[in-house]
Amino acid sequence: PLLLPPVLSPCWYRAFTFGLTFLLYTSFHLSRKPISIVKSELHKNCSALHELSTAGSRQLPNLHTETDCSWKPFDKSNYKQLLGAMDYSFLCAYAVGMYLSGIIGERLPIRLYLTFGMLMSGLFTCLFGLGRIYNIHNLSFYIFVQVANGLVQTTGWPSVVTCIGNWFGKGRRGLIMGIWNSHTSVGNILGSLIAGYWVSSNWGLSFIVPGLVIAAMGVVCFLFLIERDEWKPFHLFCSSHYHESSPFKVPPTSCDTHQRPGPVPQSQGYASLSFSIQGVIEFSLCLLFAKLVSYTFLFWLPLYITKAAHLDAKKAGELSTLFDVGGIVGGILAGVISDKLGKRATTCAVMLLLAAPTLYGFSMISEFGLGPTIGMLLVCGGLVNGPYALITTAVSADLGTHKSLKGNSRALSTVTAIIDGTGSVGAAIGPLLAGVLSSRGWNQVFYMLMAADFLALMLLLRLVTKELTSANVVKPRSGSTTVE
Repeated sequence: PLLLPPVLSPCWYRAFTFGLTFLLYTSFHLSRKPISIVKSELHKNCSALHELSTAGSRQLPNLHTETDCSWKPFDKSNYKQLLGAMDYSFLCAYAVGMYLSGIIGERLPIRLYLTFGMLMSGLFTCLFGLGRIYNIHNLSFYIFVQVANGLVQTTGWPSVVTCIGNWFGKGRRGLIMGIWNSHTSVGNILGSLIAGYWVSSNWGLSFIVPGLVIAAMGVVCFLFLIERDEWKPFHLFCSSHYHESSPFKVPPTSCDTHQRPGPVPQSQGYASLSFSIQGVIEFSLCLLFAKLVSYTFLFWLPLYITKAAHLDAKKAGELSTLFDVGGIVGGILAGVISDKLGKRATTCAVMLLLAAPTLYGFSMISEFGLGPTIGMLLVCGGLVNGPYALITTAVSADLGTHKSLKGNSRALSTVTAIIDGTGSVGAAIGPLLAGVLSSRGWNQVFYMLMAADFLALMLLLRLVTKELTSANVVKPRSGSTTVE
């Protein structure tokens, strides 16, 4: 690539890659967040004025206008279903595309694949905002943009997880990836603040500015991203000898599990091998329900706060960022605890167990004022995003470096895509169900979220039992993975 000199120390490159991939995926979530902030602007509460103007008051025909009320086609009474359909379009395309993305990603250079995805994501995010600039009121246009954006955004997660997995070994993986995975919440926070700044004046800019940001980061990715397989660098614990043509000092045999890719039987590719690894199916299905909860909050929390706390779109968007602040703490805490105990499934299960009653508490306490709402937002964010963060990072990396994959780091892309792709099915279903259920009252939405957390917990019970019983039998060898 590249504009980086090959003479800096290995630790510098590790730190640089950690920070760069953090920023790259931050921009992905930054570009996804505006739709949740803009929802309350697409449909404003003008029903009273509408009733007044249609009840016989001939003097007020022009007061119920597009300027101070809803944006067509979201001005109808079924606006929640229409907004839910937009979420579903994006997330369904994302879920389907994720399975393909991992397979494609392992065959292409990560840097080029990720750059393409970020540039196209920027394009489609900007297109949604241009609908406001050019007065587009066709629902099909917005659905098309959401579907296309969902497909191209699948290039992100398998690419950055594979890249970070190539540079960091298994030692303290939960802590490292817990900190790194906070890019999800940081992106949500920045996306909320950026979108909220323009939401009331010109919501088109709420999409255009994040679109330009992710496109610019795509250029940065092209110029600076270093993928380990290209440069044949080193592992965290490599010593100093030159190896082949690499500019780094690397011993030919001491680089932990990151060896040259071994052959995979032609009759059995990475996808089929991945499903045979114990834990992949359980964690994938668990993530389906965990991500259902997380993405329902991602897409609907600002609108819920607007209705429950009677705040405007800007203030509701700012308040919703506290959920992501709690998510940062929860993700790091889950990583630290799972590293210390060596029990990924058990850590997830405990947080899921605590999340369900906390969600019920949030649905009740949010009616008692701003102070209690802030506290519950932080707690809910930590408990909801903790298991989600742990499964999509440390667990995926553990399973993606399973011994049956013969040390091939490219297979990590496929394993990551399988797990996150299954989770994305839940991410598509959750916001859609929220759009339908919220018309019957927000309590129905929270009951759905609590049921999803309970099902996620049930799916992990076999792995939890195995972790707890194996701890009393024999300790794993040093360097082995706790999830097999």
